[in-house]
Amino acid sequence: MNDSVSTASGPGAAYAAYAARRLRLMQGMHSGVAVVPTAPERARNRDTQYPYRFDSYFYHLSGFTEPESVLVLVAGATPRCILFCREKNEEREIWDGFRHGPAAARERYGFDEAWPIAQLDEKLVELLADQPTLWYLPGADAAWDARAMGWLNTVREKVRIGVTAPSNIGDLRNLLDEMRLVKDSSELAAMRRAADISAEAHRRAMRATRPGRHEFEIEAELLYAFRMGGAQYPAYTPIVASGANACVLHYVANDARMADGDLLLIDAGCEYDGYAADITRTFPVNGRFSPAQREIYELVLAAQAAAIAATRAGAGWNEPHDAAVRVLTQGMLDFGLLAGSLDAALEQETYRRFYMHRTGHWLGLDVHDAGDYKKDGAWRPLVAGMTLTVEPGLYVRPAQDVPERYWNIGVRIEDDALVTMAGCEILTHATPKSVADIEILMRDAG
Repeated sequence: MNDSVSTASGPGAAYAAYAARRLRLMQGMHSGVAVVPTAPERARNRDTQYPYRFDSYFYHLSGFTEPESVLVLVAGATPRCILFCREKNEEREIWDGFRHGPAAARERYGFDEAWPIAQLDEKLVELLADQPTLWYLPGADAAWDARAMGWLNTVREKVRIGVTAPSNIGDLRNLLDEMRLVKDSSELAAMRRAADISAEAHRRAMRATRPGRHEFEIEAELLYAFRMGGAQYPAYTPIVASGANACVLHYVANDARMADGDLLLIDAGCEYDGYAADITRTFPVNGRFSPAQREIYELVLAAQAAAIAATRAGAGWNEPHDAAVRVLTQGMLDFGLLAGSLDAALEQETYRRFYMHRTGHWLGLDVHDAGDYKKDGAWRPLVAGMTLTVEPGLYVRPAQDVPERYWNIGVRIEDDALVTMAGCEILTHATPKSVADIEILMRDAG
């Protein structure tokens, strides 16, 4: 992906992390054969395809970015790592670009073996003979489910010559999701770079925002900054939502003209070498918060501060959310958005009218990354090395029982956090979020 990897001449430090992950997975399997395909190419229309993006599980284990590739791992006393990929093809390379081919892929990426993808079915039947378990991702893709059954049935046909077929099917998700939850140093380096590029994009967007411009013009500023910073893609479709649009959680039309007096909510992050950043900032289109906007904004900022303070190794996953909800709910009572006592509002969850989502999610190769949030029925404890978002919000739609001064104010503030033993490190700290810092940045840009 990045130059330091793509120009490497051999399987050195750049690929050691992938080899270590493969070995760890095979140790967790104990025995059997694992099959991990990458994502297919997909048509956008007629003869045009969507930009290609590899499967996250496959990339986590291989570092290999070409389509039509499958990783096969044979666990046991003599573990083997085998890549199946496209053959060299001079004519296709003229049209579509460079292909490693099996020999170069094996040498560069440090696999034990590499074979043409056309030989996958034949080789899998050989590899599965006398193995106890076929490991893959059942249910993820119907075509791969059917293909796996085909391998097993072909091996079963050899029973009369003394060959046994796997009697178990293992789901790789539990093993892989646990591995992906705690990031290693190479993953954190990519995430820090994604965070830095995304922070600069948000600063650029703030400087470019003013009344009369369209939301899509600000989206263009974000995408420009992502690519200029070296990111390959946006991690997800940016949300650029002004005025009432900010009260639509997944608004992506990004086509309204921004009005003087409105807030602009931007939820956007880039993907760098496969790893996502995820940042939300909310700020005034004209560069100055109104009194009502400031009240709501500083309430959400205080809720985020409480959640960040609760994000630390040993805390339960739900503790940051609970801390944010308590602050937000008290503010809703203070502002007349809710009535009654704090305890009653928390118990009855009446706050969900204005705050209806969770305070965070795992972050990594996927913007909503792999991993369970509960274990054995209890919220999972946070562990140093986990990465997650911290993103409280408040969204006030017009209603007769809602003070009019707060109508159509939607605020979300989101940062990316790395859990540490002492608390957490905010990877996206370079993105302005205090009222003073935002107003100063926009004033100076004006």
